[in-house]
Amino acid sequence: MNRHPVRKITQEEQETFWSEGVICLRGMFDPDWIDRMGKAVDAAIATPGPMALNLDQGKDGRFHGDSFVWTWQDDFRAFVFDSPAAEIARQVLGARERVTLFFDTLLVKEPGSQALTPWHHDQPYWPIDGEQVCTVWTPFDPVTRDSGAVEYLVGSHRWGRRFQPRSFTGDSRYGDTMEPVPDIEAERDQHTFRSFETEPGDCLVHHGLILHSAPGNSRVDRRRRALAARFCGDDCTYRPEGSFQPLIRDPGIPSGAPLECDLFPRVWPRAA
Repeated sequence: MNRHPVRKITQEEQETFWSEGVICLRGMFDPDWIDRMGKAVDAAIATPGPMALNLDQGKDGRFHGDSFVWTWQDDFRAFVFDSPAAEIARQVLGARERVTLFFDTLLVKEPGSQALTPWHHDQPYWPIDGEQVCTVWTPFDPVTRDSGAVEYLVGSHRWGRRFQPRSFTGDSRYGDTMEPVPDIEAERDQHTFRSFETEPGDCLVHHGLILHSAPGNSRVDRRRRALAARFCGDDCTYRPEGSFQPLIRDPGIPSGAPLECDLFPRVWPRAA
């Protein structure tokens, strides 16, 4: 299994990430990683962790979510520490001193799942401050529009606005204390969007503030298994005040501290 990206991230790709908010990188993970993680995903679904959620929203089909899987599942731990994911994040973010793992999220839309991923951006959910924040979204199945490809609103991470987090379960658990997400569907002619069809081995890297959504998986012959690993760079600090993201345990660091501890481990540079 490859420990490093198959190639260096180009300056153009890095600039596109910062200007548009998302890039697609092809063939960054070798087949051994895909095979290992596909089996690990199935094992994690069969024996879900303490933060597992049913995201079906009362609709047909299954949408399974789980978080902090790396803390209890060895294959997921290997992925965040030993796969190319952390180094991809470092190169894209331009981090110089460190990259830390915030957490990982397993998102599986089974065939026939009608559950939508609502328009949202990630960082307002999270207890972190900083600009160097990204998700490396790695699929373990081919992903097309009709199986749940993520769609991104280009440049929305640069709007300087933070919108009310929305629950993927369809309820109102996060309240109504922030500006609501605009009706993106009604404004489609005002914006530019990106959506990428991907193969196992590819990954998407998106900024913590870009708005994105995904349809259900209307395929009857294909799953959509993906892992979203969230990474933070040099400037990120812990800010629990007003956070909506539940954590698997208290990280034991004060507000304003660098985002690095046992719960948010440094994944680059790797330990010798």
